[in-house]
Amino acid sequence: MPIDHVLIKTTPARFDDTVKYYEAALAPLGYSKLKEVPNQAAGFGDGPVPDIWVFAGAKEGDNGAHVALRAKDHEMVRKYHAAALAAGGKDNGAPGPRANIHPDYYGAFVHDMNGNNIEVCCNEPQN
Repeated sequence: MPIDHVLIKTTPARFDDTVKYYEAALAPLGYSKLKEVPNQAAGFGDGPVPDIWVFAGAKEGDNGAHVALRAKDHEMVRKYHAAALAAGGKDNGAPGPRANIHPDYYGAFVHDMNGNNIEVCCNEPQN
């Protein structure tokens, strides 16, 4: 079953920086900002409807989502990891195979500036 949407919480003071971070980090996946309610919420997606939302409703320390997004191939996983680190994220698992999860599993993990662990993975064998 595909993910319908994901909500990533941030504090109002960090909303603009969080939106900028996700604009940069998700670009290699074909995502862009599709909707925004200024200073409250921003929706990102790779189609006509957002499936990732940044919401400025958290209190300091009230965050920590883990979200896994599916990539088309290993190169997309590597590009996400590089873009997310360049945008200010912190490495939480470099791109690579994770045979303990699945024989063809390949993923990368990055913490954003709010402590959310965002994973991008591919479950398809690559040549």
